[in-house]
Amino acid sequence: MTTKTIPLSPNGRLVLEKRYLKKDTSGHPAESPEDMFRRIAKNIASADLLYNKKADIVSLAEQFYDLLSTLRFMPNSPTLMNAGRDLQQLAACFVLPIDDSIESIFDTVKHAALIHKSGGGTGFSFSHIRPKNDIVSSSSGRSSGPLSFLRVFNEATEAINQGGFRRGANMAVLRVDHPDIVDFIHAKRTEGTLTNFNISVGITDAFMQAVEQNQDFPLINPRTKTVVKILHAQELFAHIVQSAWENGEPGILFLDTINAANPTPLFGEIEGTNPCGEQPLLPYEACVLGSINLSKMVALEKGRYKVDWNHFEKVIKLSVHFLDNVIDMNKYPLPQIEHLTKGNRKIGLGVMGYADLLIKLEIPYNSEEAIQITDKLMSFLSQKANEASMKLAEERGVFPNYQKSIYAQKNGTQYRNATRTTIAPSGTISIIANCSSGIEPLFALAYIRHVLVEDGLSEIHPYFLEMAKKQGFYSEKLIEGITKEGSIQNIKGIPEDTKKIFITAQDVSPEYHVKIQSICQKYIDSGVSKTINFPKEATVDDVKKVFLLAYKSGCKGITVYRDKSRVSQVLSIECTCTKQLVGKDY
Repeated sequence: MTTKTIPLSPNGRLVLEKRYLKKDTSGHPAESPEDMFRRIAKNIASADLLYNKKADIVSLAEQFYDLLSTLRFMPNSPTLMNAGRDLQQLAACFVLPIDDSIESIFDTVKHAALIHKSGGGTGFSFSHIRPKNDIVSSSSGRSSGPLSFLRVFNEATEAINQGGFRRGANMAVLRVDHPDIVDFIHAKRTEGTLTNFNISVGITDAFMQAVEQNQDFPLINPRTKTVVKILHAQELFAHIVQSAWENGEPGILFLDTINAANPTPLFGEIEGTNPCGEQPLLPYEACVLGSINLSKMVALEKGRYKVDWNHFEKVIKLSVHFLDNVIDMNKYPLPQIEHLTKGNRKIGLGVMGYADLLIKLEIPYNSEEAIQITDKLMSFLSQKANEASMKLAEERGVFPNYQKSIYAQKNGTQYRNATRTTIAPSGTISIIANCSSGIEPLFALAYIRHVLVEDGLSEIHPYFLEMAKKQGFYSEKLIEGITKEGSIQNIKGIPEDTKKIFITAQDVSPEYHVKIQSICQKYIDSGVSKTINFPKEATVDDVKKVFLLAYKSGCKGITVYRDKSRVSQVLSIECTCTKQLVGKDY
């Protein structure tokens, strides 16, 4: 296998050294990034032997290595960390069931701990737990309700984190018709509470109709299935909107929209998602994810970048092959998870570097042209991922639960994987690939990313730096100004055509954010991770409008964030990063 020097940015190399590379006993890296990608490529390619004893896994490993080392595709973090090592747990996303009993609740606490220890994230629906002060017949006592157990899960995750593993992440979902829903909505109102959880309200079509028609809405005890309280739907919706405006939580999941796309409804209803909300899963199901770096899917034609569709197709097909192999090479933390995951073989191929691609194509993120190219890109991704899964089905067979799937019942399309596409946030893997995350616009042209190192990772966009120097308007004073502002729209001395292309999150209207998300969702099997950014000055009514728009435009869920609504932000624009940024070799 050939060895190439990987074109890593300083921050990409730092992330690998801190989190991904194999370490020796004193905590120093015991492998290079090249060694890491070689380890992964060989391990994942070996799955082909399960289907063909004569498979040329040396050649395939070379193809996988080339795919990874050129930063054109990255699998989810557990695959990077664990493939070819003792742990060998390769999936990022898990959903676990919680039933209304102490035994079930604490079995799930234990199972979640095992998953976090192995590098995965977990999602749960707390909707089956009886409400606070409900009768407990076995003890003649009163129930403490889902929120009390949510705190138990949070503390258990904290204890695992103290053990030095990758930080465990969770998603808690509560149905909008649960009697404790108002307390749940406000559970994270105080910053620093439930820090190991994202929370989302599971919204139903019935609730949205009650909101739109200004009706009352019943809250139902999940134990007795009886109505215990009536609230005005618009008042309940106002609680959700107000809380999201205040600090970005809860997010909302549209449960009926999600289940309308459930490929295996005979195996149960989908009630939960992974921690970032883009991967709806059945209880005891896992999914493996990976993202294609769109900024590399281009070719120069007469001095201008164009999408290289042939190259994009090859990368999609090889990536689907890679992710299907990951399912077989994965060492699952529980036998129930292995059984259902191998039964449905869900993969989630998505994209990152979307904003970078638009910049290379000289298309503003907030333009009609961006909507058109996004439609084309996502349609192509879906079509080619489907074709790749169908080809694998011919060679290896359909997923074992196929006969009970919607495909067997409806059109007979034979897939190897029950789902093929997902758009994940791609956090640290986009740092490694040195590209913008997921389908988000640039957060800012210069910012500090608060992960892994105490002072944060300072970043300035390399394309902007290159253009500023090329066109002669670069100066340290300019960089200082951008670092304070984040956006370049109000900075003098920058050409207007450059301003149009280098759009940041704060320059995009919330409605346009939803438009991009919904156009992607049209073609994506699972969900789409997207943060709808609001300026600090946004009103509660602005948030309400966007929630309604997301529902009407077919999104499976939505997360909003109003700038500065939390003291602690993962990404922030700070003037203190100027000295760190100036002169840095990107």
